[in-house]
Amino acid sequence: MSPKKIIEIKNLTKHYGDVVGIQNLSLDVYQGEIMGFLGPNGAGKTTTIRSCLDLIEKMQGNISIFGMDSHRDAVSIRRQTGYIPGDFGLIPGVSVRSYLKYLLSLGDYTSSQKMESLAKRLELDIQRTTNELSKGNRQKVGIVQALMMDQQLIIMDEPTVGLDPLMQQEFYRILNEEQEAGKTVFMSSHILAEVEQVCDRVAIIRNGELQVVEDIAVLQNKTGKILEVEFRGDIDPAEFNIPGVTDVQQKDGHIKMTVHSNLDTIIKQVANYPVLNMRLQTYNLEQLFLKYYSDERGDDK
Repeated sequence: MSPKKIIEIKNLTKHYGDVVGIQNLSLDVYQGEIMGFLGPNGAGKTTTIRSCLDLIEKMQGNISIFGMDSHRDAVSIRRQTGYIPGDFGLIPGVSVRSYLKYLLSLGDYTSSQKMESLAKRLELDIQRTTNELSKGNRQKVGIVQALMMDQQLIIMDEPTVGLDPLMQQEFYRILNEEQEAGKTVFMSSHILAEVEQVCDRVAIIRNGELQVVEDIAVLQNKTGKILEVEFRGDIDPAEFNIPGVTDVQQKDGHIKMTVHSNLDTIIKQVANYPVLNMRLQTYNLEQLFLKYYSDERGDDK
């Protein structure tokens, strides 16, 4: 049986005057998956998300969520959808607890147990007033309010902005638990490593147009990771003609390569020589675009 579509976007187009926001974008998000929506700032991620939630008016195209029309049935859709916008703001001068309980009451949700649990895990002091919160703590409030009512769809626009690395990791654990409970997550980001860590699939958007939709495992296999090693002296790049390694380059005692698999074998080979420094990193977004499209065209590496 094919997985159920929770979000169906067909030929979505939205312009702001002469500026293209989104052009003919079509995308499906399936039940129980975490879909990453990846692109540079200004690529059209927020326009797509706001169009899905009927917060802005689309020019053309159709959007269906839970099988309902995103405009005609917007209220019903929002009852089943948790949402954190990219520009999340707070009512000033109230306690965080009062603010969150007020939102719970709007959703006819009486239990605050999950709200309290999420706040504890994210180290959010809900006794403080909204005026006292740092940017990171305001973002935590946004995450809590998006998840606390156990809605079936969670839409998040750049949710980790302002979070420190430890809180980001806790947030990823929370998302994985939501997925295990059957929730569907549609999450935008401009950070490739973040999407790789938590998402099942990724849709990449650039200049308002959808470039590719790919399983994370396939994307990782196409791109790999960058290993750069500084040796004490020059090393023949041919020493790293190992299955799973591409793009081996040598300069001034440095060997730089792209690793797709067999990392343990590569590290053992590196250990045969005196090493001064070593760094393993993921591609950033621009490197991903350059490599992905170079590979798609079959350009020389």
